[in-house]
Amino acid sequence: MTTQAAGALAPAPAQRKRPIGLLLVAVPVLLVLWLIIWPIIAAMIQTIWLPTSDGGRGFSVSSYQFFASDPYSRSNLAITLWTTGVCAALLLVVCLPIALYLRFSDSRIAAYVQGLAIFPMFVPSIILSFAFIRVLGPNGTVDLLLNSVGLPKIKSPYLTPWGPVIGLVWDNIPLTVLILLSGLGNVSNQAIEAARDVGAGRFALLWHIILPRISNSILVAISFAVLGIFSAFTLPYVLGPAAPEMMGPFMQRTFRDLFDPTNALTQAVITFAFCILFGLFYVRSVAKNRTP
Repeated sequence: MTTQAAGALAPAPAQRKRPIGLLLVAVPVLLVLWLIIWPIIAAMIQTIWLPTSDGGRGFSVSSYQFFASDPYSRSNLAITLWTTGVCAALLLVVCLPIALYLRFSDSRIAAYVQGLAIFPMFVPSIILSFAFIRVLGPNGTVDLLLNSVGLPKIKSPYLTPWGPVIGLVWDNIPLTVLILLSGLGNVSNQAIEAARDVGAGRFALLWHIILPRISNSILVAISFAVLGIFSAFTLPYVLGPAAPEMMGPFMQRTFRDLFDPTNALTQAVITFAFCILFGLFYVRSVAKNRTP
C-alpha cells in the first residue's frame, strides 16, 4: 500500500517536464515582448500622450482626429484597403488552380510549374520592380514588341494603382501556393475516387470535397498575404502613384520628409489595428486546429 500511495503521489512524467518546456519557449516569448509588443505599446502611448501648451504632457487624441479629418490620409488608407482586397482576390484566383494542378497532376511538367511558382520567392522586391519597369513600363519590352508589329502602345500600369497590385500578387504567389498545397495534402485520393464513382463531376468535387477540407488553409494563406500586402513598402513605393499612396510609403514620407514622427506613429498604429484584425483570423484558425 505504501508503494502504491507513493506512486500515486509522484508527479507524472509530463508534469515533471512542463517547467523544461516553459523554459524552452521563454527566450522567444521574451524576445517577442521586447522587440514587438513593447514597441507597439510605446507607439500607442506616444500618440495619445502628447505635449501640451504649458510644456508638459497630457492625454489627447488630436493626432487620430487629424487622420480622420484629413482627406489625403483617408484616401491613402482607402487605396491601401483597395489594393489589399484586390491582391487577395487575385492571389486566390491565380494560386488555387496552380495548387490543384500540382496536387493532382503526375506529369513531369508539374515539377517545372512548381519551380516557376516558387521562383518569385528568391527574387528581391527591388529587382522585381526593375523588371516590371523594363517590361511593362513606358517604352518597355511590351511597347517595343507592339511597335515592331505596328500596334499601338498599351497604357502602362506603372505609377498607377495597378502597378503595386501586379507586383504584390507576383511577389506573394510562392507562399500562397505552398500553403494551399499543404492544405491539399489533407485531401485523400480515396475520397476523390469515391466521389467520382458515384458520379461527381469536377465542380462537385471542388465544391463538396476539396474546398471544405482546405478552407482553413485558404484562410491562413489569405491572412498571410493580407498582412504582407497591407504593410508593404518597396513595391508600392517604386511602382505606385505619388498620390494617393499606400500606408507604407505614406508613413515613411511623413517621418522623413515632413519630420512629423507623431503623425507617422499614428499612421503606424492605425495600420497595426487593421493588420491585427486579419491576424486574429489566423490565430483563430490555428487555435481551432489545436482544439481536440
